[in-house]
Amino acid sequence: MTPADVEPVATAFLGDDWGDRRGFLAFVTTHQEALPFVAEANGAIIGTSVASLHGSVAWIGMVWVHPDWRRRGVGTELTRAAIDATDSVGCRTLVLVATEAGRPLYEGIGFEVQTWYRILEAPGLDDGPIDPRIRPYRASDLAALRALDAAATGEDRGHLLAAFATAASTRVLEHTDGTLGGFVVRAPWGGGATIAPLREDAEAILHSRRVGRGPRQRVRAGLVAANQTGLDRLLATGWTEAWRAPRLIRGDALAWQPEAIWGQFNHALG
Repeated sequence: MTPADVEPVATAFLGDDWGDRRGFLAFVTTHQEALPFVAEANGAIIGTSVASLHGSVAWIGMVWVHPDWRRRGVGTELTRAAIDATDSVGCRTLVLVATEAGRPLYEGIGFEVQTWYRILEAPGLDDGPIDPRIRPYRASDLAALRALDAAATGEDRGHLLAAFATAASTRVLEHTDGTLGGFVVRAPWGGGATIAPLREDAEAILHSRRVGRGPRQRVRAGLVAANQTGLDRLLATGWTEAWRAPRLIRGDALAWQPEAIWGQFNHALG
């Protein structure tokens, strides 16, 4: 996929009720650590896939096939193209989030269910106090963000943090000793990677996101099923489940801390 493909792909997505993905597509067609692909037939784009490289780990996502071409092997070949590209640069672990329709395809080529994401929602709040430990991001925070993120995910997403983290898009929680206890980094198209090893810190960050949004707007959090304590706490304090999806893995096991993950950029970048 090239920048010239962004508009036709975005138009195709809109026609299939996939929403407006122009911002995301523009990013992956110009970002060095993203490997996007298209399938073409008769001069038209009929499918897409994207691989995102995070050190030895890669995410596979945005596997889409035009309705007229489904069940004809196009999705499998697009997935294999992304996998082959990640293999060629030495990735040892592949991760993806599957729909129910796509799950048999991925399991057929060696992916296994590792866990489940549970996406929760809560209404925004008109106003209220925000934990005073939460402040805007500073450039000097990047190394600490990368360390927190790597410990939580088992991946090197430093390139994404460097691309997205600004004083406007990012909030960090700073402990009294000067160490960072967590952060939320918002991507330009929405979604936000939220990392906090301690539940209390995560709750403070999520609460800060709700403040000022107003009750007509919703805020989302994405937890892994292993974080049962966090799920129980949010569900007991006004959050409700919006949907869930399986997280699949292929290759080497990850050394990660799923209980520290409270939100994602999206399910193509992690």
